[in-house]
Amino acid sequence: MKLSRKLGDRYDGYRVKKITGPALLIPYIMKTRVDSQVYYEDDVEITAIEEFMRKHQEDIPGISLYHIIIAAILRTYSQRPYLNRFVVDSKIYARNHFCISMMVKKGVHVKGDDTLVKPELPLDGTVYDVVDAFKKIVEENKVVEHSNGTDDTVDIIGHLPHWLVKFVINTLMFMDKKNCMPKFMNKVSPFHTSFFITNIGSIGIEPIYHHIYEFGTTSLFLAIGKKRTVVTTDENGNVVKRRFMGFKIVGDERICDGHYYSESARIFMRFLRHPEKLLEPPEKIFVDDGINKLYDRYIIDEKTGKKTGEKFDENEKYEVHRFHKVNK
Repeated sequence: MKLSRKLGDRYDGYRVKKITGPALLIPYIMKTRVDSQVYYEDDVEITAIEEFMRKHQEDIPGISLYHIIIAAILRTYSQRPYLNRFVVDSKIYARNHFCISMMVKKGVHVKGDDTLVKPELPLDGTVYDVVDAFKKIVEENKVVEHSNGTDDTVDIIGHLPHWLVKFVINTLMFMDKKNCMPKFMNKVSPFHTSFFITNIGSIGIEPIYHHIYEFGTTSLFLAIGKKRTVVTTDENGNVVKRRFMGFKIVGDERICDGHYYSESARIFMRFLRHPEKLLEPPEKIFVDDGINKLYDRYIIDEKTGKKTGEKFDENEKYEVHRFHKVNK
């Protein structure tokens, strides 16, 4: 849902003001993402996911582990809107869309020729929507001759003289802080995203802690490690094989507190243990209750970009996120 902008908003996010005093001050104390990075790691059992993939390989052609992980991230964000916040110039914003950045290999036999893609996904999306969206964008970008907006922009700036590259980048970073960076730069920038994900396991190693960038609005970065098999016993003493994968996440401490992060991680893991829940859209999409003057905003028609004349209100699909209520 797109809402009308108020004074202090950015074109990619609404200003968050309804937060407690300490949370308001933290961005002024921890001024950079390097200051505020927090780290989390876990071993995730993927046995149920692999069974789910085998079961649905005919009705969801091309489904992969990557798709299910991304669908689980998308579903988690729909239930936990604080995760989609970001900080710019010590101000907290709620992003007005969901997108995810990832690296795509160009061509099967092309070494070192990669490109970054950033598809935008609807918060009520299912695993079907994720597979369709990524199949289209990944297939397009796997063509070696194809270049997307990100490729073209990087190529143009990267071939400028050294002093001019520094000037352009510094200018863009300054403009981003002051909310006057051109919209097309935000659109092609992989650093202005809800979530960044990389599959380190594809090169056969365990996950790493990947920093979150100073340029842009990325607040969470997930690195996935290689798959491995663990032989253990079940409750009846029978020998069984279980499949695991390592996850490491780096997050911006300023967007929410540790309790919120931990609850969100549990919800994310729950979707991975029960991927069948991702076949249907969520019952509710939760809206960030910290958005300034939320109920005074008009709903924007996404096709025309104009106000509908109807102000935001809770309905069957959307509900304002209340932390104590959602946790029950």
